[in-house]
Amino acid sequence: MRLINIIKLSLVLVGCLSTQVVAKDYFVESKQAFNDISNKLVAGDKVTLKNGTWSDFEILLEGQGSEDSPILLTAETNGKVILSGQSNLRLAGKHLVVSGLIFKDGYTPSSSVIEFRKDKNHLAFHSRVTQVVIDNYNNPDKRESDYWVALYGQHNRFDHSHLVGKRNKGVTVAVRLNTEESQQNYHKIDNNYFGYRPTFGSNGGETLRIGTSHHSLTDSHTLVENNYFEKTNGEVEIISVKSGKNIVRNNVFYEARGTLTLRHGNGNIIEENIFIGNGVDHTGGIRIINKDQIVRNNYLQGLTGYRFGSGFTVMNGVPNSSINRYHQVENATIENNTFINVRHIQLAAGSDAERTAVPISSVMKNNLIINEDNQQPFTAFDDVSGIVLSNNIANTKVLSDLTYGVKQEKVTLKKAPNGLLYPTSKTLNVGAKRDLKVLAKEDTGVSWYPKVPAIIDFDSGKTHSVKASASALLDAIDNAQSGDVLELAPGQYDVSKLVKIDKTLTLKATQKGKSKLTFQRSTLFEIHDGGSLKLDGLSISGENSPDAIGNSIVRTQKWGMVENYRFVMANSSLTNLDINHSFHFFITGKGAMADEIVLTGNTFDKVTGDILRLNTEVEDLGIYNAEYVILKNNTFNDVDGSIVKLYRGGTDESTFGPHLEMVNNKLNNVGLGKRNKEHDSVYVHGVQVTNIKDNTFVKSAPIVVEHTVGEPKTEITNNTFDKTNVPSVKELIVAGPHTALIKNNKAR
Repeated sequence: MRLINIIKLSLVLVGCLSTQVVAKDYFVESKQAFNDISNKLVAGDKVTLKNGTWSDFEILLEGQGSEDSPILLTAETNGKVILSGQSNLRLAGKHLVVSGLIFKDGYTPSSSVIEFRKDKNHLAFHSRVTQVVIDNYNNPDKRESDYWVALYGQHNRFDHSHLVGKRNKGVTVAVRLNTEESQQNYHKIDNNYFGYRPTFGSNGGETLRIGTSHHSLTDSHTLVENNYFEKTNGEVEIISVKSGKNIVRNNVFYEARGTLTLRHGNGNIIEENIFIGNGVDHTGGIRIINKDQIVRNNYLQGLTGYRFGSGFTVMNGVPNSSINRYHQVENATIENNTFINVRHIQLAAGSDAERTAVPISSVMKNNLIINEDNQQPFTAFDDVSGIVLSNNIANTKVLSDLTYGVKQEKVTLKKAPNGLLYPTSKTLNVGAKRDLKVLAKEDTGVSWYPKVPAIIDFDSGKTHSVKASASALLDAIDNAQSGDVLELAPGQYDVSKLVKIDKTLTLKATQKGKSKLTFQRSTLFEIHDGGSLKLDGLSISGENSPDAIGNSIVRTQKWGMVENYRFVMANSSLTNLDINHSFHFFITGKGAMADEIVLTGNTFDKVTGDILRLNTEVEDLGIYNAEYVILKNNTFNDVDGSIVKLYRGGTDESTFGPHLEMVNNKLNNVGLGKRNKEHDSVYVHGVQVTNIKDNTFVKSAPIVVEHTVGEPKTEITNNTFDKTNVPSVKELIVAGPHTALIKNNKAR
């Protein structure tokens, strides 16, 4: 017996030695070298990629590691291996770990940058991707959809990574439940930094999605914790939960437009998350749909969002809803949350002819609701008796239907060591717990890659003097850095080349109106990816432009912009945009998206086209060309077309804008040209927020407003219409009278 035991022990030792001998370290210096070993990897092997830029490298890490001996793929030095061009990463097998890589300067050739599967039959299990960076790795076709990270299989982890600048369509990180092997997955997504995601301008801009509507009645058991979401503004859903039994906890949402949305699926837990809006437009909190949702111990402050993007929303459902619509809220628990300066708490939201199933069997208790402006935040769109309120404290009166469960009380707040505000009274045991952990941004993502500001501000760089010649101006533009200011000396600049703007740049006259720009091409400035332009105090004339149809002063590149841009013009004069018909001031290219277009204090004379043409997206897919359009204190004389044509088509409800603000402008003989098909001075279609006030319209075409979906807010107030027809407002989707507020206008 003793001899037999010795033999068994010897075999075990030989086996261990054998495993140690088989496991290898590979230092890989080329794609071919990696391909030569990729099908030989076994438990314990480590593959190290040499520092440098690897272009068009499609990595497949495949093998069967073990819990104690995973197969590793890493960089020689964290952050020094850059995957560019058309590169991607796929994992298939068990116990695989990847770390230290950067994806930038390119885009994935497949459906994902990082994918936890080889194909639909070969998935990853018990595998991990950690400390990777994906930075502006976008398909040049903004409408082409892909994921940056797609999790399949089970028990996988994506953590301590840095993702910033997703601009093309598609979810940044997606948990896929499309096969049985990917359900009940128990994935973990933690300690990541989700940086700036610009407003996308239609549906398809979520930062994180767990499941899809098709599999939404399936449980995922995904844990999302300790992540930092900064300015993730893609669309109204930052996180879209579309499955059951997930936990989302201890995450920070900082100045992030949109909400954490329980869109589909049941039995999710949302707890101990921090939402800090700082009063930024459309910053939201949590939206509840479906059954058995638990929302507790969350802290929400300074949120301005409304409707589906509110600080807090409980939705109405569709009776007997199909799987992809809105299931009724049932058995929701909403407790011990703190709402400070949250502008809107909306109950039974979305109530309409279809969404008639009000919330039932739900409770809202022990919450603290403080608004320093003394404006009560609640709106009830339907019967909310199915949400039973108890022991909630507010510093304002609330809706009469809710007073039974919300006590009005004066509450003094004090900032705690964790940076959050709590009642000074220790006996007031409502709201979020006092020892909430507040995640620091620097403790997420990777330590070796900077978290730089998302947008370079105008006038934030150096100032350069420019002599009065076109060549000096072109040289200065070529040599400037993003954020720089070019101060133009008095004189004329007759530009013979199209000026490409691919950086953030300000052109400013040293003496207002004394620097005159003329041009010999069909446009003067063309904005490209990376470009934003500010003009200040200039005189711009179309007198030397070609005798052709469709000239412009500014345009974006005609197709293919991926990055959002900004355009600002102030204190400038525009003349002689009339050398031929349809001479426009500003033309957007198809697919281009402006974060803002701002015109203040300018004068336009003799224009045969439109001032702002922001209407190229006419497929009615909920897409549009500008988020904010602001016109203040301008004068428009003899403009054949519209001051602005702003179009958002479709019936999708996932966007914030567009927004139009038009204040204190003077319009004389505007919109009456025979080629102005809409016969308007201002044309807005599907715009979500329109504010037209204190303007004077003289001998001009009327304002034309066409409402579509999203409960648009339109106010036309305190304007003077002199020999100008009154505004026209039509409801194109909802039956009944229009919802615009039109008051205190003068007609003469």
